[in-house]
Amino acid sequence: MSDLYADFRRYLCPTSAEPLGLIIERAEGCFLHTRDGKSILDFVSGIGVSSVGHGCPEVLEAIRTQVERHLHVMVYGEMVQEAQVALAKRLAEIAPGDLSMTFFCNSGAEAIEGAIKLCRKATGRTRVIAFAGAYHGDTLGALSISGEAPYQKPFEPLLPDVHLLPFDACAALDGIDERVAGVVVEPIQGEAGVRVPGPDFLPTLRARCREVGALLILDEVQTGIGRTGRWFACEHWKVVPDCLVLAKAVGGGMPLGAFIAPPALMHTLSADPPFGHVTTFGGHPVSCAAGLAALRTIEQQGLLKNAETMGNHLRSAMSRLHGVKEVRGIGLLLGLVLEEPLLTRAVLRLALERGLLVGDFLYADGVIRIAPPLVVSRELCDRAVEVLGESLRLARGR
Repeated sequence: MSDLYADFRRYLCPTSAEPLGLIIERAEGCFLHTRDGKSILDFVSGIGVSSVGHGCPEVLEAIRTQVERHLHVMVYGEMVQEAQVALAKRLAEIAPGDLSMTFFCNSGAEAIEGAIKLCRKATGRTRVIAFAGAYHGDTLGALSISGEAPYQKPFEPLLPDVHLLPFDACAALDGIDERVAGVVVEPIQGEAGVRVPGPDFLPTLRARCREVGALLILDEVQTGIGRTGRWFACEHWKVVPDCLVLAKAVGGGMPLGAFIAPPALMHTLSADPPFGHVTTFGGHPVSCAAGLAALRTIEQQGLLKNAETMGNHLRSAMSRLHGVKEVRGIGLLLGLVLEEPLLTRAVLRLALERGLLVGDFLYADGVIRIAPPLVVSRELCDRAVEVLGESLRLARGR
């Protein structure tokens, strides 16, 4: 048998010079099991994807059932596929306001691309507003509205007529005027290190968009489907967007993205010209079946409440650790801010050596990502806190 890790480095395009490189044999619940017999407590969840835990029985059964019926049959929107319809209907039931029509795609970046096209076509305007520190994906349009220049510069020129405003700054929202087609914002900035805005920012932004006729697009790729203890993070601020963007957890562990808007708005994509926005694999029936099973699991097992309860418990326990400056976030999307940012890599390494996988963020040095599956128990939370405490102590040499 060939060396699997060597083949991984040889044949897969790298995304960084130092990948984690864990050889995963299987995964179950909150644990990853490696080929060399280690069990690792997963507090990253595949960056928020595996919200109902790895190997969720209900999701696996839904996948098996759909696989036996059919796989891909036609480009999205042409055939009536029960799994797609059922998931879209359920999303309409839980989405806020009149967000009731879904366009399925394959990923968060792809959903953002669709939302940008939607706001431009619906308004006839070209300008798009986004925010410093934002992350919306790595396709060209999504990258154009992300907020960190080092990731953009090698790929310039990017999408024109994009303007960035400071995040969580109500006074800056006057920069949104009648030239703006849409404003794209994360209700909680993820890759900036879990930046939670104050109580007035999102409501003020909602009002400003309505005032000038711009569409408000909320990117809930990381925050959606229960991560913050509500189905959608925007519910914490009682804000209803014109378009809601989802991915990650919406597929129950399978690849799936979506953007959801009122029917009158979504119908602008189906005419002048028809097929102006299409996808081959978006809304794959197996992914939709898995996503619907995940939503049912979250509801039946009370995982929204568990995310809130375990999140509060983790915030309280982690804030007492020596070397922790602050714990940011809502529910089970948390950022652990270290007093000594240069120790971040060491803490991540030491925690992994002790059987705990936590992560970092693209834009936030000195912040550790805490995002376990929503099924996590108090016992596992306490184990994670214990490992983090020991890792911080060792990293600080104390």
